[in-house]
Amino acid sequence: MEFVAINKLSLLDYPNKVSCILFTRTCNFRCPFCHNGLTLLEDYETEVPFDEIISFLKKRQGILDGVVISGGEPTLMPDLAEKIRVIKDLGFLVKLDTNGSNPDILLDLLEEGLIDYVAMDIKNSIAKYNLTAGAKVNHERILKSIDILKNSGIEYEFRTTLVKEFHTKEDIYEMGKLLEGCPNLYLQKFQVSDGVINKNLHPVDEDLANNFVDILSQYIDNVELRGY
Repeated sequence: MEFVAINKLSLLDYPNKVSCILFTRTCNFRCPFCHNGLTLLEDYETEVPFDEIISFLKKRQGILDGVVISGGEPTLMPDLAEKIRVIKDLGFLVKLDTNGSNPDILLDLLEEGLIDYVAMDIKNSIAKYNLTAGAKVNHERILKSIDILKNSGIEYEFRTTLVKEFHTKEDIYEMGKLLEGCPNLYLQKFQVSDGVINKNLHPVDEDLANNFVDILSQYIDNVELRGY
């Protein structure tokens, strides 16, 4: 399985690092607000061969600090660990973006020292996880991934895309309890883009988003808005 796209320069996606972003194709969720939704369609045929990526990275040694592997859901890539080993051998840090649905793979990557930073999406309160993810989700796997990161010893963050139709104050309180004691949660503003599957959704307004920050700050050390 190849990557479907590469963003050759990012100053935002890996905190305090200059990075590039590799995007995987498949995902086991169907979040209606996903900004990469078009890459999940069966007729999306673009691929970036891995040897081209490695050739690019060799030219960026000493310029880029890290590589962000995003999706889709990267942990569905059968040879993900193998590809990361090659990237790490070139001296790059690796950040993984994940929905947390494959905790065993996450743990394997951590135990082998293949990832240096993890950003895990928290879709919603557990009660509304399936609705928000657009799929039947194994909640125990989500909880296990949260626990793995809490005990990982590496830098990590949780992040939630706020959508007016999905997130209420009650959900936010439940999310706070779910993530209590975690260091970082970023609340991202939903934005309609070409890649979004459902363009009838709306962002949470800034005043309410700031109210969500106040609620979550009772449980989590650092809660910030992104995109507002």
